[in-house]
Amino acid sequence: QVQLVESGGGLVQPGGSLRLSCAASGFTFSRYAMRWYRQAPGKERELVAGISSAGTITNYADSVKGRFTISRDNAKNTMYLQMNSLKPEDTAVYYCNAVIPIGFQRGDYWGQGTQVTVSS
Repeated sequence: QVQLVESGGGLVQPGGSLRLSCAASGFTFSRYAMRWYRQAPGKERELVAGISSAGTITNYADSVKGRFTISRDNAKNTMYLQMNSLKPEDTAVYYCNAVIPIGFQRGDYWGQGTQVTVSS
C-alpha cells in the first residue's frame, strides 16, 4: 500500500534550519509530482511547495520563497524540504502529499506529519 513517512521535524530557534524528509513506498515514486503542506494550530492546511516527477519544476508559497527548497531523490524514493531562516510563523505540522490520478492506486495520500516548532 502507499505509504508516506515524514521525519526531521523538531524545535529550532528563529533563523535556524531544518531538513524534512518524506520516505515514499508502495507506488512508483518517480512517476508523480509531490507536495509539502503545513497546518498551523487553528489554521487551514496550506501548500508550501511542490515538485515535478523528475524534479525539474518546483513551486513555492510566497511566504517561503527564497528560504525553503524542495527536492527529491527518485533513486531513494524520498522527497526533502530544506528550510532556512525559519520564523515563528513557520511553526506547523508539515505533511507530504502524493496524488495518484489514475489506476488502481488512484487517490490522495498523506503522511502522518512532522511537527516543526520555531521558538526562542
